[in-house]
Amino acid sequence: MSLKDQFDAAVADSKTLPERPDNQTLLKLYALFKQATAGDVEGDRPGMTDFVNRAKWDAWKALEGKTSDEAMQDYIDLVEGLK
Repeated sequence: MSLKDQFDAAVADSKTLPERPDNQTLLKLYALFKQATAGDVEGDRPGMTDFVNRAKWDAWKALEGKTSDEAMQDYIDLVEGLK
């Protein structure tokens, strides 16, 4: 099974976890998914009043430079740990 197939399976599994992860874990999943599928974050950081999108942007920005394959593997490992 290729890394991409494993990643796609982990994305599907993330939607059927036995319990909802905490917000920090959700942010990490979001950031790893974005890094794996879109690469480094682009655009300006959202403003102070846009708390949710600012937190998402910051989490994604923290992964800058990580390759798509590394992000996919980290995402797979994280979802496996949550199951």
